Amino acid sequence: MNLAHKVVVITGAGSGIGAATAQLFAAHNAKVVVSDIHLENAQKNAAAITAAGGIAIAIKTNVTSFEEVEALIAFAVSKYGCLDIMVNNAGIGGKHQFKTAAHTLDDWHNVIAVNQTGVFYGMKLALQQMLIQGYGSIVNVASLAGLKASGNNLSYSASKFAVVGMTKSAALEYGRKNIRINAVCPGFTHSALLEQLVAVSPDMEDKLKRYIPMGRFGEAEEIAEAICWLASENSKFITGQTITLDGGTSL
Repeated sequence: MNLAHKVVVITGAGSGIGAATAQLFAAHNAKVVVSDIHLENAQKNAAAITAAGGIAIAIKTNVTSFEEVEALIAFAVSKYGCLDIMVNNAGIGGKHQFKTAAHTLDDWHNVIAVNQTGVFYGMKLALQQMLIQGYGSIVNVASLAGLKASGNNLSYSASKFAVVGMTKSAALEYGRKNIRINAVCPGFTHSALLEQLVAVSPDMEDKLKRYIPMGRFGEAEEIAEAICWLASENSKFITGQTITLDGGTSL
């Protein structure tokens, strides 16, 4: 993948899939803006990238704040002169695993704010810059839960279905503007969200793995490979698509 000198902004890049994606972009000689609501995590990842010979800088961003996302994009452009790639990765799960009638209002509002509204802000502001430039690539991190039913998980499922829909709608709108927009839909992947789910019961890990034909959880680095490929010129005729990385779970 030819990603050398590309300017990349990644939200939620302090840990998990976002951190692995930032590291992989940097390994391909991209200039990475490592954004996370937890500044210390972002700084640690940026420092690790720099120590490995890459180019990265950290910035704190709460994606539920339009002003903070606006500042993030402005920071990247002022620092590096453009925005080649935007990866909207920041996401959270609800604190509870309840059916719809019992779903808490806090879980609904918090999850939708980060996973759906945060992606909208990232797309809107990245697109404004990319329209000025005349090119760009956006990759949104959705989920298998955005493609199929997911019980006891309404706000998360709703938010990820929304990300898939927003990806397709925006790709349709900007295909003639030399801007591509795609999404990845990971299945069960090692991350803080998976740890939260597995902690529900002692046998939850074994239960989940029984749904995966490959018999294992995904790795953040495997999702990062797909994100980097979609963002690169290697996929230059692909837009409005979702790539599902789930070890066969959706089968």
